[in-house]
Amino acid sequence: MTWSHFLPTFAGLFVVVMLRANATYWIGRGAAAGTRRWRGLEEEAASPTWRRARDLVNRWGPIAVVLCFLTWGVQTAVNATAGVTRMPLRRYLPAVTLGSVLWATLYGTVGLAAARAWIAAAARSPVAATVIAVLLVAVVVTLVLRRRTKRT
Repeated sequence: MTWSHFLPTFAGLFVVVMLRANATYWIGRGAAAGTRRWRGLEEEAASPTWRRARDLVNRWGPIAVVLCFLTWGVQTAVNATAGVTRMPLRRYLPAVTLGSVLWATLYGTVGLAAARAWIAAAARSPVAATVIAVLLVAVVVTLVLRRRTKRT
């Protein structure tokens, strides 16, 4: 991949992830402002993912925001929790910017390389590419279901 391909891809991915992460932060802040008026909200009602994200943000703050961009399944919860816990913008904005740079770089390089490899494989053998995709989805679904069963 050349710079002429990488830079526009990186820029597009960076803008998308910055918009999404900041929108999630502000939705969290808005939700917190609305729910603070209510009394008797049960902490136990929060999902395990939500509690883990809140604990991570409370413990590690901006570092958690940066690192959540290198994970699957926690990014939205961490950014929303940063909003709900009203992380100051002077701490949140640098962290979300760095995290977005990491995310855009990762997906702009490794993600696009994987997509190109997949397209090349599908062009050579559409049947084999379909079988591999179905097997991959089956493995992911199995792992997710096993993980959920262990929690309950």
